[in-house]
Amino acid sequence: AGCLGFGDSNPDVALAEPDREYASEDLPYPAWGQRVPDVTLPAPIEGREVSVRSVGRPALLTFFYSHCNTVCPVLIGTMRNVQAHSIEEGYADEVTFLPVTFDPERDDAERLRTYADQMNVAVDEGNWTFLRPESTERAKSTVEEEFGVAFERNHPEDMDSYMFTHSALTYLVNPAGYIERAYRTKSPDPERLIDD
Repeated sequence: AGCLGFGDSNPDVALAEPDREYASEDLPYPAWGQRVPDVTLPAPIEGREVSVRSVGRPALLTFFYSHCNTVCPVLIGTMRNVQAHSIEEGYADEVTFLPVTFDPERDDAERLRTYADQMNVAVDEGNWTFLRPESTERAKSTVEEEFGVAFERNHPEDMDSYMFTHSALTYLVNPAGYIERAYRTKSPDPERLIDD
């Protein structure tokens, strides 16, 4: 172990440090080799809570809201494609998918079930769990402050059809709760996620 350069001398990760000009500690979000934030969030469809750091198997996390019609369908679609690959290739019970909404006002269990159907997500497979902070304040403190995903409501408070301006980020977290990759892109490559 280590003779192939895996982890670049960081025993907590399997993948080598990504080639970039910044160290993980200098980024405004958790990145390679760092622990995923120690947060527990409700999983409204299953009626339970999930400790993100304690999932115990490789996990993909991304951040979305179900009324988005631009970036979020791409992020969720990419995760769905990786999930489909895990089902087809027989490793579905070895990975988990954790999309986290930052719109708890509208993204309740019923809405998330409907959204899963719209996006062709196999929520009954047992490896896909929508997470939903309990309140708008908790979404801000968790998604923005802990995970580094900025979002801002861009319509007046009294409009039911409000939208968000937000950044895009997908995490690959190993079973021990360390970040292997932080993909800061609006369209992550599913093949790269599968390879990583």
